[in-house]
Amino acid sequence: MPIDQNLPFIPLAIAVLTMSDTRTLESDRSGDTLVDRLTAAGHKLAARAIVPDDIETIRAQVKAWIDDPSVDVIITTGGTGFTGRDVTPEAIEPLFEKRMDGFSVLFHRISYDKIGTSTLQSRATGGVAGGTYIFVLPGSPGACRDAWDGILASQLDYRHRPCNFVEIMPRLDEHLKRGATP
Repeated sequence: MPIDQNLPFIPLAIAVLTMSDTRTLESDRSGDTLVDRLTAAGHKLAARAIVPDDIETIRAQVKAWIDDPSVDVIITTGGTGFTGRDVTPEAIEPLFEKRMDGFSVLFHRISYDKIGTSTLQSRATGGVAGGTYIFVLPGSPGACRDAWDGILASQLDYRHRPCNFVEIMPRLDEHLKRGATP
């Protein structure tokens, strides 16, 4: 899809959260992949954290970033599989005001081209809460590259045509301003 060079690039403040019981900032290759890509694109790293695979801990960190007006986007990596410790969707999806079903569909379409039916082992998801975009990615550098390169790089670029997430950001919290809809 085309980039309209007549429009300005609008940098976003993006927070990166890794779910892992074992990774550190030094060994977090998936988080590094996201940070490298978002900063190379011209966005600002708003925050970065690693939390254990625990529903309440994950939810508390994501909620804190949703409530932080300086964070526009949250991208998480890890905990989207089917093992007992994979609880990221359970932690984050209840926070969604609106679910982004197309994100998961498109992520799996891109992933299928790379890893075939193994893409079924991911519960990648996306949504919006408190005017903040949230993307929940698997914990592999390859999955993070695929999601960024195939979806997020263009949708988080105001110049992307025919439409993008950035241009509707000012209207994401309209329902909060007028009261929640029934």
